[in-house]
Amino acid sequence: MSERYEKGLKQLNELDSNAAEGLIESFRDICPDLAKYTIEYPFGDVLQREGLDFKTRELATIAALTALGNCQPQLKGHISGALNIGCTPKAITEVILQMSVYAGFPAAINGMTAAKEVFESRGIITEK
Repeated sequence: MSERYEKGLKQLNELDSNAAEGLIESFRDICPDLAKYTIEYPFGDVLQREGLDFKTRELATIAALTALGNCQPQLKGHISGALNIGCTPKAITEVILQMSVYAGFPAAINGMTAAKEVFESRGIITEK
């Protein structure tokens, strides 16, 4: 394993202790390199850079996935991961709401629905 792969594994597992193994297992039979590249580049290279802390990077990721509008499984994973590293439900919902301005209401509604599902699965009660 390369140093960037090892750093990527550590960073990914900080979001979710089962994330790396799940990613590797998902693509083991069809394209193991996709898991390797996902661990090395975003988690082993980009997330290791100075300038933004991990929470801020996760909130930016949630914003981007919400804006894309077609990444519900990844969005849910990053919402869950953001909670695991200390992002608040309020920060997450505010970022998703902000995307209504730039990505449109359908994207924000889909993003908020994903957040609601993650919060409910974790027993998180949000303000009304």
